[in-house]
Amino acid sequence: MDHNCLECGTRLMGRVDKKFCSDQCRNTYNNRLNKDESAYMRNVNRILRKNRRILKALTPDGKAKVKKQTLVSKGFNFKYFTNVYKTKEGKVYYFCFEHGYLPLDKDFFALVVNKEI
Repeated sequence: MDHNCLECGTRLMGRVDKKFCSDQCRNTYNNRLNKDESAYMRNVNRILRKNRRILKALTPDGKAKVKKQTLVSKGFNFKYFTNVYKTKEGKVYYFCFEHGYLPLDKDFFALVVNKEI
């Protein structure tokens, strides 16, 4: 039974379940297959890392209170966060990895660091 490399079409020798003739063909095939997903994930991860850097820079002591405009002016994107934590009192904290924020009244935000992570 003949099989050919899924990327370049070269006839394969060796194992029956072999799909690629080389690591280069395997990598090229998978990179092409996942290109669209990878680009989207790369963009989301870039936004999450930027959000985390902004929160980290504003919380050197582990807690802070800042205006929304401060976050916006630094390029913070409120649409992206990694997880949500809801307290017993019903307050909702949004986290970018270990750095989080809690919306307060009058366009203020409480910034916190979850040291348990």
